[in-house]
Amino acid sequence: MRLLLADDHTLFRDALVQYIERAEPEAQVLTARDFHEALEMLREKSDQDLILLDLRMPGMNGMEGFKKIRAAYPKLPVALMSGVAEREDVQAAMDAGAVAYFPKTLSGKALLKAIQLVLAGEKFVPLDSKSNTIMPSYYAGSMDKQVTLPGHLQARKEPAQVGSGYGNEDNILLTRREREVLSHLARGASNKEIANILGLQVVTVKLHVRGLCRKLDVKNRTQAALRARELGLAS
Repeated sequence: MRLLLADDHTLFRDALVQYIERAEPEAQVLTARDFHEALEMLREKSDQDLILLDLRMPGMNGMEGFKKIRAAYPKLPVALMSGVAEREDVQAAMDAGAVAYFPKTLSGKALLKAIQLVLAGEKFVPLDSKSNTIMPSYYAGSMDKQVTLPGHLQARKEPAQVGSGYGNEDNILLTRREREVLSHLARGASNKEIANILGLQVVTVKLHVRGLCRKLDVKNRTQAALRARELGLAS
């Protein structure tokens, strides 16, 4: 996991880095204090899995900084963070190509889970579980449950809805990438082999496998492969 975190709030930046590194010991996190420093770092190390930009840090000029990075590095996934943002800000960011919008009101645990989802190929925006509409960043309260529920994921790409065939008509929602990983996993491919086939980082494949185990309600990759065959999700 290679991340570039750009934020002018030292306490928030350092705390998030420590949280990520404790949870993901293999993570490589670069930090920048403003937009210009982030741009300089990207010129030297552009092989990042995710870029996290504080929307209101020096040099960003609103969405202009985000658009500059998107134009210079169109293949790099870029997410925005903010302590204060209206629904219109969040929608504008997603419309401009952001892969996620992380409110700083998220707990460390919830924010890390949201980052992992984005690294696994999902898009994330904060949603109000009651109204199913975009939640402003200044909204108070814990969002842990919203981050862990598949139903809240940003559904700009339609997930596959697959019936289980078990009488209760349970639905398992898998993204296109999860279906690809599952098909190779069911054939017995290792994480490294799947990564090579799909052009992904091994850590990204691991995140997909974890997500598949959670969605299939199993404990490991072997059980996931068996469960997938039972449900007709893989041959």
